[in-house]
Amino acid sequence: MKIVTIVGARPQFIKAAAVSREIVKHPEIREIIVHTGQHFDVNMSDVFFNEMDIPRPDYYLDINSMAHGAMTGRMLEKIEEVLNKEVPDFVMVYGDTNSTLAGALAAKKALIKVVHVEAGLRSFNMHMPEEINRILTDRISDILCCPTDKSIENLTNEGFKKFPCQIKKTGDVMQDAALFYGAFSAEKSTIMRLHGLEENDFTLCTLHRAENTDNHNKMASILDALNQISQEMKIVMPLHPRTRKIIESLDINLNFVPIAPVGYFDMIELLKHTKFVLTDSGGLQKEAYFFNKPCITLREETEWVELVEAGVNQLVGSDTEVILTKYADLKCHIPVFTNNLYGCGNASKQIVDILLADNPVFV
Repeated sequence: MKIVTIVGARPQFIKAAAVSREIVKHPEIREIIVHTGQHFDVNMSDVFFNEMDIPRPDYYLDINSMAHGAMTGRMLEKIEEVLNKEVPDFVMVYGDTNSTLAGALAAKKALIKVVHVEAGLRSFNMHMPEEINRILTDRISDILCCPTDKSIENLTNEGFKKFPCQIKKTGDVMQDAALFYGAFSAEKSTIMRLHGLEENDFTLCTLHRAENTDNHNKMASILDALNQISQEMKIVMPLHPRTRKIIESLDINLNFVPIAPVGYFDMIELLKHTKFVLTDSGGLQKEAYFFNKPCITLREETEWVELVEAGVNQLVGSDTEVILTKYADLKCHIPVFTNNLYGCGNASKQIVDILLADNPVFV
């Protein structure tokens, strides 16, 4: 069996690492990794392959810094060339990026089966490019690997039971990665010592989503709240290069000093020791949960509704006063982490078992 795995953005490297670690246990499977280049900064791409022991990409397409249409089209063209050469049994795509959609389209047009890991997620906000990518990818996928009951419910509501595809609840591969790397992240990271951080004496914050960064009013409102929070608790904010440029262009003074983007082990250590998480990231909401950290999400909606329902994630949007109110509430009422929402840490094994069962050669 030959699988072509398409990755291009930071979260996908982490997810692919978990599944690749399971694939190598099967000598009957050959995995070809294609890195589109969507995240090209060394701190956001190469470092992950180096520090996480992910197999080096067989193909690097170097496609980045373009508008959505140009980027997706160029990826489609180059991925098609790879698929024509490799002729795999499956193409595996992750999440909801332009790389995801391009990989799925290229495979489907070549009549190759598409496996979508992290299928069925919905924010119900069609202004998000990620929402468009995930909906279209789901619709043309042959095997939909769903992390939660809610993701399966979303697909059922959209009529997927009538489509020629397999819908499987596998759990979340991000939890596989968090458990695996979390066991030895302290040995790999110097982030706490480097920045003089102590247990529970800081709030971890990330801010990068276009719906916030491209709206100057929203950015100013969020940064105002962060400035006020920083007066009572240190804020540690690894800053995406694009977000840094936008803040500089707005000429907004921060009461805290953002840090450079960090590797995965550093992020795990920050998560382990932070008091709270503030983020507009999808993945970090889950990772906060994996390490039992309350999360405030700087968005109007989330794909991970089960976290909100469990009371461990608060949706606040971008309004300064709402953010500050929820933050004050959280300090007084720390939620209880009891439910196992994302499986048992064996999602990667389940995905590989599904692929083996789907291929008649291995039945």
